Amino acid sequence: MAATTRGTSPVPPDARPRLTVLSGPSGVGKSTVVAHMRKEHPEVWLSVSATTRRPRPGEQHGVHYFFVSDEEMDKLIANGELLEWAEFAGNRYGTPRTAVLERLEAGEPVLLEIDLQGARQVRESMPEAQLVFLAPPSWEELVRRLTGRGTEPPDVIERRLDAAKVELAAEPEFDQTLVNTSVEDVARELLALTNVV
Repeated sequence: MAATTRGTSPVPPDARPRLTVLSGPSGVGKSTVVAHMRKEHPEVWLSVSATTRRPRPGEQHGVHYFFVSDEEMDKLIANGELLEWAEFAGNRYGTPRTAVLERLEAGEPVLLEIDLQGARQVRESMPEAQLVFLAPPSWEELVRRLTGRGTEPPDVIERRLDAAKVELAAEPEFDQTLVNTSVEDVARELLALTNVV
């Protein structure tokens, strides 16, 4: 990784923090890796998504999500104020564009943890973004993680596994692949990719 220049010298363009997008199949451990990395390095800014779903107990507006109405979400989408958005289980989620751009302008590393559909939208609107794919050590391990919870009926698990096959097939679209064999190791590698020194 290129070292950044401190003091009054300009930072080489390739050493400036840039937008890093982390994606991968459901159950691969994206949230766990991001939580570990941010505990050690809170200077990496994780974008807060807007959503139309209701807050869950303990969730705070502006901390976990920006909770918005359907009408507000319609406006955000119509005005091009979201870098990406998608619908899951009847609710919409999206990444506010302005906050991301402001952090990048300030020279802060920005991380998005989003699904495949969102990663593709970011690639369209910000081609300079770095897309990182988090892969499981093996298909068998991903199946174990998705079925091991024991909280979902077989048809839901089947849908998740079908979706995971599609998501795994998209790996070549990404700039980098990290294999999640160790949360600590992957968090360290992801940190290096964000150009934090």
